[in-house]
Amino acid sequence: MQLISPLLMFLLVLWITGLKPAAYKSAPGSCRVWEDPQKPGLYLNGDFMIGGSFAIHSYMKSEEKTYTRQPLPPQCSGRELRFARAMEFTIQEINNRTDLLPGITLGYQIHDSCAEVLMAVKAAFQFANGMESFFNESHSCSKSAAAAVPALVGDTYSVSSMSVTRILGLFGIPQVSHYATCACLSDKSKYPTFLRTVPSDHHQAAALAKIVKYFGWTWIGAVRSDTDYGNYGMASFLKAAQEEGICVEYSESYYRTQPRSKLERVANVIRRSTARVIVAFLHEGDLRFLLEELVKQPPPPLQWIGCDAWIIDPEFLRFNMCAGAIGFGVPRSVIPGLREFLLDLSPAQALKSPLLTEFWESSFSCSLKGSSEGARECDGSEDIRALQNPYTDTSQLRVTNMVYKATYAIAHAIHGVICNDTQCDKSAKFTPWQV
Repeated sequence: MQLISPLLMFLLVLWITGLKPAAYKSAPGSCRVWEDPQKPGLYLNGDFMIGGSFAIHSYMKSEEKTYTRQPLPPQCSGRELRFARAMEFTIQEINNRTDLLPGITLGYQIHDSCAEVLMAVKAAFQFANGMESFFNESHSCSKSAAAAVPALVGDTYSVSSMSVTRILGLFGIPQVSHYATCACLSDKSKYPTFLRTVPSDHHQAAALAKIVKYFGWTWIGAVRSDTDYGNYGMASFLKAAQEEGICVEYSESYYRTQPRSKLERVANVIRRSTARVIVAFLHEGDLRFLLEELVKQPPPPLQWIGCDAWIIDPEFLRFNMCAGAIGFGVPRSVIPGLREFLLDLSPAQALKSPLLTEFWESSFSCSLKGSSEGARECDGSEDIRALQNPYTDTSQLRVTNMVYKATYAIAHAIHGVICNDTQCDKSAKFTPWQV
């Protein structure tokens, strides 16, 4: 891979952050970002703000680059909204308590990272810089510090979390992820401000090797996402498998943005393989592309061994070849009151947030006050309790509980900084590193 030139890297940072070069300053000693900061998908003002970064959408739409105009803002498709609303619920619960941060109102600004590093990095800069469009040399350091969130819940994925923590770590802003499991993130020399409420893949990889050994499967195939998450996870698994006396016929990698020829090659390797057991350390988006390619010419029956990124996702039950897949997932849990909170959503509330508006309109195939062209207008007969989708299904709260714990961990940390035995100081000044 060629190294990115310093000039190209400089231009990339300018495009991501939206900052204009000095030649485009609006006035001496000041500058204005190229475009207005991206508004949070969900927002609540408070005495202290907590950031949230979630892969609410699953992928980002691309556009043809003309290089004659500034690119349009990235547009996302797909959805996973429950994690973000679980953070909303948790902060509401904390604000109603008298024993944790009494007299303090926590707020939040939650962004959609869209399962893309680019979007996660853009949100990270806003968590550090605040929502201001103008900057000038007269701004004091204290004002700049006040614009930053003291801590962040997220991101959903390891690759995005690595990029975010490299940025926020420069400002000492702690990041508590609910789902980033890459063992590489445990390296405190590289990621000193990264924390998580979910176990490292180091433990999962060893457990997967033992379950393969338990069933007597000693001749297997392996496929992984071509990312740090997949590569580190598979490396740990292959080491553990070797120690267990398991032989690996092939180990292939794929990432969803790679050429289609790479996907076809990986699928053909699986079809021609004599191994009937396959260990898949894949992001769910990568696995979806692989399965859709395999069903065109189905291979002989396979026993799939899955990682936690996809093994608990009910979407993969629609692929017959995944029937009987086994693996390890985050334990189920119960969060009292969460289901009622999720279902307490009206059209008027949905209109307050583009994310909630999109959810309502796509769920009921109608338009809220003409916000979608060509669709019938929502008439108030829509019943959110009748929906059956991942948002309303609270029967298996797994990763959602990790969001709940991460939010509480940050709240307790802030409490320890600004509160004594009896009261809290809402005017207290502290650095994110103290959290």
